[in-house]
Amino acid sequence: MPVIPRKTILEKFHGMIAAGKPIIGGGAGTGISAKAEEAGGIDLIIIYNSGRYRMAGRGSAAGLLAYGNANEIVKEMALEVLPVVKATPVLAGVNGTDPFVFMPQFLAELKAIGFSGVQNFPTIGLFDGRMRRSFEETGMGYGLEVDMIAEAHRLDLLTTPYVFNEEEAIAMTKAGADIVVAHMGVTTGGAIGATSAISLDDCASEIDAIAAAARSVRKDVIVLCHGGPISMPEDAGYILDRCPGCNGFYGASSMERLPAEAAIRKQTEEFKALAISTVV
Repeated sequence: MPVIPRKTILEKFHGMIAAGKPIIGGGAGTGISAKAEEAGGIDLIIIYNSGRYRMAGRGSAAGLLAYGNANEIVKEMALEVLPVVKATPVLAGVNGTDPFVFMPQFLAELKAIGFSGVQNFPTIGLFDGRMRRSFEETGMGYGLEVDMIAEAHRLDLLTTPYVFNEEEAIAMTKAGADIVVAHMGVTTGGAIGATSAISLDDCASEIDAIAAAARSVRKDVIVLCHGGPISMPEDAGYILDRCPGCNGFYGASSMERLPAEAAIRKQTEEFKALAISTVV
């Protein structure tokens, strides 16, 4: 599919915000997920390596570990997803800390393939404590993800980075982020989701703070919420009701894994409940 110009996407999104309509983005780990999401009217589709693991029955956090080359996996997934998407912007999850990638060339390659924008995933932002310090101290820190977003902005790609606190929101907005996605942690629920998360009310407070920080840099930056206990439509609705600065929701597990788990299980149970004739 052809790249959808960043200006066109942003004009549509700001029009939606003015009309009081939420922007909804979703991860697609398979072609059928992307087709179904587009049929449902999704506004953005994002593909990244964790989608492959998620739809293979592994937790999304597998995308943070050394089970495969994240940037190469996204290019492979593009062959499955991009050809079946007709008119929705598709974004690539980019591992901005990959030391074996010449980032300007790689981002230009993604744009040539047909991606309209990028997101920072895998992200160092999901690490904390001793491991986070080790990454930062050895030249593999979150700052490289900020640099990647800045380079994507220079290439006029839509940029929708994950941020985890106010400082990162400010840094990403200064780098040119069009949309900051306030990440509340690995999504809960289902067979392979996280089991611990902060409360929805705590999420609302954090999202408000992140939105205010981002807009202290640029008033027109768009803010979406994602992850943690915000796993179902009613959860997202709860947040949007309480966070006037939040313009929508981005779901990954919420958009493809959880619905697939429930639908496939229910369909199987209904088939299993069928009776067979005992008349000879």
